[in-house]
Amino acid sequence: MFKPEGIMPALVTPFTDDGKAVDEERLRFLVNRCIELGVHGVVPCGTTGEFVNLTLEERKQVIKIVVDEVNGRVPVIAGTGASGTDQALEMAKYAKDVGADAALIVTPYYLKPADRGIYEHYDTIASKVDMPIVLYNIPQCTGVQLTWQMVEDLAQIPNIVGLKDSSGQLSYILAVLEKVRDKINVLCGHDEVVVAALAAGCSGAILASANVIPDIWVQIYNHIKNGELQKARELQYKVQKIARIIAGSGPVGTKAALNMMKIKVGPVRLPLSVGGELTYENREELRLELEKIGKIEPKPVTFQIAEKPLEQRFMAIDITPEVIKDFSLRVGEALAGSGAEVAHIDLVIGRKDGPVGAAFVKAKAAPTPGHEPLLAILEPNLTVKPLTLIVPTVTITNMRQASMVYGPAQTAVAKAVVDSVADGTIPKEAVEDLVIIANVFVHPSAVDRQRVYINNYKAMRHAIRKAIEGRPTIDELIENKERAKHPFKYSP
Repeated sequence: MFKPEGIMPALVTPFTDDGKAVDEERLRFLVNRCIELGVHGVVPCGTTGEFVNLTLEERKQVIKIVVDEVNGRVPVIAGTGASGTDQALEMAKYAKDVGADAALIVTPYYLKPADRGIYEHYDTIASKVDMPIVLYNIPQCTGVQLTWQMVEDLAQIPNIVGLKDSSGQLSYILAVLEKVRDKINVLCGHDEVVVAALAAGCSGAILASANVIPDIWVQIYNHIKNGELQKARELQYKVQKIARIIAGSGPVGTKAALNMMKIKVGPVRLPLSVGGELTYENREELRLELEKIGKIEPKPVTFQIAEKPLEQRFMAIDITPEVIKDFSLRVGEALAGSGAEVAHIDLVIGRKDGPVGAAFVKAKAAPTPGHEPLLAILEPNLTVKPLTLIVPTVTITNMRQASMVYGPAQTAVAKAVVDSVADGTIPKEAVEDLVIIANVFVHPSAVDRQRVYINNYKAMRHAIRKAIEGRPTIDELIENKERAKHPFKYSP
């Protein structure tokens, strides 16, 4: 009997650019890329595959294409779950008929059946379809918890061979392993706890982020198998932010990451959207993390500042122009965090001999009361370059408020400028020619200095990058015009 093990991507469903149809060519390319990077199986039509937003015929189409493209190289575990038993049974029969190796069946959702109904759902399908079945627990999506006691009962059914748990609850995984590890294989389905789950005894993992970084998860899996726990830990730390963002945004973050990497998979379908499940802040964070691990390849970019063309390696994706020019005035804006410690940065970058330079001098010479500007400095009293002026957005009315702006926020802005020069976002050769003016929002009720620092650092980094790259472009603005969000209400 087939037993699921190893690292398996919960495949996204690639769509055409308009999102209206499954893109077969893109799907085949994705499958081959994952196999080439060492995965031990593939899982189409799961949660990350947006199965609930596919028609029945589209689900069948995806499963058939994946089985055909895999052609026996690795197992295919087809997502065949549905809220009704008859629909799930139909899908499982189809998956078997086209050659899938097993069926992944999520707990019946929406109407939230009691334990008896859940048991009968699985028992009925298992008795009528002669193929291996993997149970699927994801209560944050289904609203139904597949208890470990229920798993213990279901594990007695001969062709139930595994459980994918996406709850992220290690106590649940350990309870299941305690009871049924000798009967079925347990797979981790939550990207943030993979090392812990594998170390505890899970046989593998089915992950959304394995679409994006399958090779790293395969390395982690092999390290655990070889008893190299420290190596596995270090790799998980390296990709933990990617795992966290993708686990929190599902297919939205996964597709955004793949598209950034030029692995075109199209958009997600409504009601999912970038700017919703994946915030614009997290999309920028995801991009930076992918750059750090080399998944977004650098390419030569020329900066034209004054009369000096400066060519250097720059972490660039499709939206970055090959020539970045016109530094008379460039603007950038970014938001980071939430609540009282939210950070919002509006900035302009330009040449000292241009309008930004003139505004820089004027702001220092004639400050507005309550909005007195201050140079960005790092301890001890080290002025950063390009020269950066911090201007409070909110009127300063008391010493506590001033200490937040001219303390952690100021230090964060300075550090972001230094790091932007260090990683090449701002070319080193141009730092003497440029100046920055940053409007910094710190809410009057903010109290957590560390969070103010972190959020302002993130916002400044993103705002600088957007300014340098000339983003958002007109196309981006038009694309996102219906999804813009008020920074402090988070409502459309």
